[in-house]
Amino acid sequence: MTKAQTTHLVLIPSYNSGATVLATVAEARRFWTPVWVVVDGSTDGTGDALARLAAGDPGLRVLIRAENGGKGAAVLDGLREAEAQGFTHVLTMDADGQHPAALIGEFMALSRAHPEAMILGIPVFDRGAPWQRVAGRRVSNALVKLETLWIGIEDSLFGFRVYPIRALRAVMESRRSMRRFDFDPEAAVRLSWQGVPAIARPAPVRYLQREEGGVSHFRYLRDNALLAWMHLRLLAGSVPRLPRLVARRLRPWRR
Repeated sequence: MTKAQTTHLVLIPSYNSGATVLATVAEARRFWTPVWVVVDGSTDGTGDALARLAAGDPGLRVLIRAENGGKGAAVLDGLREAEAQGFTHVLTMDADGQHPAALIGEFMALSRAHPEAMILGIPVFDRGAPWQRVAGRRVSNALVKLETLWIGIEDSLFGFRVYPIRALRAVMESRRSMRRFDFDPEAAVRLSWQGVPAIARPAPVRYLQREEGGVSHFRYLRDNALLAWMHLRLLAGSVPRLPRLVARRLRPWRR
């Protein structure tokens, strides 16, 4: 396990992730200290299991939400507490074993070198990736490129990222959205609108099968409707920002 860090932490939101979250946390702890888990109203006993794990590991902290509020709501609770403790950046990763803990150090090093930026993972899919999820991601990515005029966001939905805490918290607290499955794409777009640069890096993603302990709370109709409404709002919001976005887009070519 690594030496405890004082500016960057790993933040894992979790809802009814079963034993997979324990394995995910163990992997994250191999590569980083500290690791925080926000248990988002789970009813499967993982909150108690994580609390027992944290009791014997000073590098692990568990925050418990009484009710399920969604991924973004869990992340926001973590951001507020992390900033209160003096942290400046968080790396978010999912509890379901999809994200590569071995790349935590690389992403954190990039963040330290570019503290003003968000470090966004680009998923490298294995053969087990559901084709519906891959196809839907392509649509979302195309819309995000329109909403930001192609400024740095290579993938809109991959949750393996490093964020500057203050900038992300301010964006989230200014609106009621970004609390559920819409968190990842809207966070990237709105931070980009605020002038936060994006640095993209590839990262492998693994979709665990049910027999491997894979857990998914994605619901195609519900969550795609949520994403569609989010993109309508973002497309509308991008219109008054077009002059500034165009200026940012042209900036590298100015002499």
